[in-house]
Amino acid sequence: MRLILLGPPGAGKGTQAQRLVQKHGIVQLSTGDMLRAAVAAGTPVGLRAKSIMEAGQLVPDEVVVAIIADRIDQPDAKRGFVLDGFPRTVPQAQALDRLLAERGLKLDCVLELKVDEGILLKRIETRVAEMAARGEKLRADDNPEVLKGRLAAYRAQTAPLADYYAGLRQLRSVDGMAPIDVVTKAINGVLGGGAAPKAKPARRKAKAKTKAKTKSKTKSKAAKGRAAKGRGRPAKAKTRKSARKASRPARTKNKAGRRKSRGRRRLTKVR
Repeated sequence: MRLILLGPPGAGKGTQAQRLVQKHGIVQLSTGDMLRAAVAAGTPVGLRAKSIMEAGQLVPDEVVVAIIADRIDQPDAKRGFVLDGFPRTVPQAQALDRLLAERGLKLDCVLELKVDEGILLKRIETRVAEMAARGEKLRADDNPEVLKGRLAAYRAQTAPLADYYAGLRQLRSVDGMAPIDVVTKAINGVLGGGAAPKAKPARRKAKAKTKAKTKSKTKSKAAKGRAAKGRGRPAKAKTRKSARKASRPARTKNKAGRRKSRGRRRLTKVR
């Protein structure tokens, strides 16, 4: 299973990615983790990425794609992976498509966690206030202003990916504002939705088969009934016919007798 998780910062992609890893036995591929691992391993592409990062520049798409290519070729990624944080732009998505096509692979699904940005900002403000009240150290990203900047960057660069994958009929959206367990259940429903429809036609087919059998039985019973009636009718007709034949000579005799008597009466009158 090969998946992509889309959603703005704070949508809960990391949490859901971990649950997908546990459920399906796949690996989570985070761009930052992959870059750090490549640099630490001293791979050719890792050394190239290191020199670029040390110069304070953004790692270009081709380097990131090369790192992902190395990572998905490793044995633990053979069963599948979930990409979190990549692709961030449409050109990166197109590069990923080419990379997978070269290996005879394709994405199974792109999951978008839809969220309300206003509620996300309120959540982080509440969290910051609660942490400050407890005297806890705040992280650099635990800041509403930082989140606003990240959300703006997401809208400009990454949000168009939803339209790109929708055009490829790979996008499935889930309400990311629901409780964590509800979101997980919705994701499992989306991923398991391909198998569910297969059972319906089978049930329909069995129903149709039973209906056809019942119909044919009814037809055969009706045919038998008609045949039985048909066999009985000629017998009735025969009885009536024979009754008519039996009565005809008697009627003829009576008529002949009447004519004879009338003839005698006429002769008597003439004389």
